[in-house]
Amino acid sequence: MAIRLSKKRRVWLLLCVASLTLMLLAATRWMRGTSGPQLHPSALTLHSRNAGAPIAWVRGQNQHTGYLRHVHEVLSFLGYTVVNYTDAEGLTQPWDLLWSHAYPFKELRPLMLRLQPHQRVNHFPGSGFISNKVTLAESELKSVPHAFRIPKDREKLLNYAKLNPAKLFVQKSNNHRGIAVKPLSELDLSAEGSFVQEFVHNPLLIDGHKFDIGLYVVLTSVRPLRVYIYWGDVLFRFCPEKYHPFDPAVKDKYVVGDDYMPTWKVSSLIPYYTLQGFGMKQSFDAWLRDQDKDPELVWKGVRDAISEVFYAKEDAIIGAVLNYKRRHNFFEMMRFDLIVDADLHVYLMEANMSPNLSSAHFKQNKLLYRQVVKHVLGVATLPVNELMAAARLRSEHLTKTDPSVAVNLELSEDQQMNAAFKDVSVFPEHCATNCAGDAKGSSDSKGSDCDDVSCQLCQRCVSSELLQELLRAHGEHQRRGMTRRLLPPPITPPSAAHTPANISHINPDNTLITEWFRGKCLLDDTFCS
Repeated sequence: MAIRLSKKRRVWLLLCVASLTLMLLAATRWMRGTSGPQLHPSALTLHSRNAGAPIAWVRGQNQHTGYLRHVHEVLSFLGYTVVNYTDAEGLTQPWDLLWSHAYPFKELRPLMLRLQPHQRVNHFPGSGFISNKVTLAESELKSVPHAFRIPKDREKLLNYAKLNPAKLFVQKSNNHRGIAVKPLSELDLSAEGSFVQEFVHNPLLIDGHKFDIGLYVVLTSVRPLRVYIYWGDVLFRFCPEKYHPFDPAVKDKYVVGDDYMPTWKVSSLIPYYTLQGFGMKQSFDAWLRDQDKDPELVWKGVRDAISEVFYAKEDAIIGAVLNYKRRHNFFEMMRFDLIVDADLHVYLMEANMSPNLSSAHFKQNKLLYRQVVKHVLGVATLPVNELMAAARLRSEHLTKTDPSVAVNLELSEDQQMNAAFKDVSVFPEHCATNCAGDAKGSSDSKGSDCDDVSCQLCQRCVSSELLQELLRAHGEHQRRGMTRRLLPPPITPPSAAHTPANISHINPDNTLITEWFRGKCLLDDTFCS
């Protein structure tokens, strides 16, 4: 028998169904959490979902567009509770990791000045000395094409052009991404804030197309300097139009823009990338070997170019970091863009802070971006389980040193599970013979031999601050994943570790960490590179 409902009851029933549907949609979105760009503005409702998990604050405008989607996905995968605080909330709410798309040291300066030891921020004070186009271009580095600040260097430019009449130039600025090759007479040599740079006119071409190479690099420390490069793959971007016949009016021949031609559309790379499943770097290497050229010449040039920048800008970054309580709160991931000429010389064009990590335009780049974020976080931050353990120690006030631990090894028992002094000790024969003090092998006091640099890594001489630095370096090495150490320089071949490196050009902090890696290389060849 059919049930008949009055009109009022039918309307009431429809409203109930609609309300239930909206509740189910809201619950579904809540359960999806932060795997997409839709996030709660505050983490307060999320804490109960993953109690005790470290909190990652992803900061950026217009996140609904999805340009930080892969950052959200990776952080959630790693076990973070991901939140989208407002700046005001971030000043008062708890968080462990800040991933800010914008440079945070102006808008969030009060917060940056009082960071807690466990908090990490994905930018380094002073990193603009590298990513600023004008500052980098006028650094007079071997790998950076000659550049002239306008209008200050106008006369220098004119004299250089007179001595090199075949050279071509482009004019750039920090506020304008586009470039165009023009005759010197057509350049605006009075434009404040711009610079004129020599144009690399003989690029290496693949199927007639010019390209650039983007490498993801992470700075984890200054004083001492530690830099890693993501080596799982490299971003190749090709100009849409063939370079020859060259026409400066057709920018698609020589400018890599947002609508670049991707690797999977380059005919000579398809057999490797598309048909065999190799990455962009491996496909390029295979193609270059097929041209009877050695790809290692390119990658050595790449490593040398990026290393040169960090050495040149280290003091400036240190000066900026000194304004903050702790230098270990910070790390920085940049993408360095380089080009290669026909003779395999490498030129550094720019370094990008907060580089694009969105695969909305090229879906095939999704894996690259996700792996970059995962492995950068791996080397630069502690794993989630260790962050949770450290949080428990803080809350339980269990950070006091165990009295049974030697005075110069100020590590709790829990810390020593990750690494103790024995795991960072180096040069055993040298330390036992030359740095043992008056009572050989048994002295606990520091003597005059500890003034010798060669003894400062030995147990009797090592300072608590240096020990913590060595433990951080050891942890980064253990977590490096697909990143590889760029600085201190790798030791190749491992047998080279028997000879002290040339350290005359680096500061004392870098000297000690370089020697430490050499000592570890002698004991464990995985530390050689």
